[in-house]
Amino acid sequence: MNTDLRLAVDWTACTAHGLCAELLPERITLDEWGYPLVEGTPLPPEAVRRAKRAAADCPVLALKLQ
Repeated sequence: MNTDLRLAVDWTACTAHGLCAELLPERITLDEWGYPLVEGTPLPPEAVRRAKRAAADCPVLALKLQ
């Protein structure tokens, strides 16, 4: 398993639904306009599965795993 996976946001696609923060609150918070603030650090192995779900469930597919 890749231990260097990180979350990234495609800012041109993001429309601030906030679902990512609901699915992964320990790694994503929302700013005052509802846009996600993601930690730039690698994901711990126990968070990868939920991060993949958050990316897949994003209504505009703006959340990416890199």
